[in-house]
Formats: sequence, structure tokens, C-alpha cells
Amino acid sequence: MKGSNGFVCIVERSWANTTDDPQFWNPKVRAPHCFNPPAARTFLPFFLMKSKLVLAGKSKAEIAAAIASALDKKDLPPLAPETMVYMMSKQQYLNDDGKSWHPHVMFYASGDAEKSWGANLPGSPVMAAYDPEQRVTTFFVLTSEWSDGTPGPPMSH
Repeated sequence: MKGSNGFVCIVERSWANTTDDPQFWNPKVRAPHCFNPPAARTFLPFFLMKSKLVLAGKSKAEIAAAIASALDKKDLPPLAPETMVYMMSKQQYLNDDGKSWHPHVMFYASGDAEKSWGANLPGSPVMAAYDPEQRVTTFFVLTSEWSDGTPGPPMSH
């Protein structure tokens, strides 16, 4: 069914992780994401490109090289500043350790921006991770409830 609000929802697979992630080929990973309109236009193309490369049988090295080349050539769009993704489904299975981690919202910034946002500091409600392959920092903000309104796990990190 085609929507009209510009959001795009997908179920990410393990290869959305960096190519050096030990979970890269984990067939159990399923990560439901809902991209807001700016994310759908400017961040979703990373995942779609990676998926096409994986489905074409490319190696991890070939995938990393193709992403780097696309970024260098500006074949992928620049990240919009208001890019965000909802990850609120308790059906998520993020990895063999975290499984169904926490309901959360993710915000994205170009480059390694962790320190400029005060993320990962003691007492900060914001966690961050830099992805050098995509050249993007992901900021995670935990929420207290899953999309169905049931309580999520205790919010500590």
C-alpha cells in the first residue's frame, strides 16, 4: 500500500551494519525502521545500495569500496539535517546479544559528530555511534514505550 506522508518503513537486515561488524551476515537480524521524509530521501539510499550489492553477491570488501566510491563521487545524496528514523517495534532482533533492544528514535548527522552533541557522556540520555563507512553519526534516544503502547525495558545505558 502506498502512503502519502513521505515516510518509508522497511525491515533492515544484518548487512546494514558496517562490513566489519561480526553480525554482518546474521540471518536472524531484522530491524524495522520508519524513515521520516528527509531520511527517506537522503539516508535510505545507503541501505538500498548496500542491499543491492549484497544481493548481487559482492564481498564485504567490495561493498565497503562501492559505498566509499559512491560517497566520494557524490552518487549518494548528502544527508539532510532533519534526518530521523523511528525504531519502535518490539519485533526487532538487532543482534544475538541485544535481540529486542529498546524502542528508540535515531537522528543522524554527517561526519563524526558524537562530541558536538554531548552524546555518551555520564548522565546523558543520548547515545551515539559513528559509522566510518557511511560517514554518519547516529544518535539514539530511548523511549519508554514500544509502538503498541506496551512498556519498553528500563531506560539505562
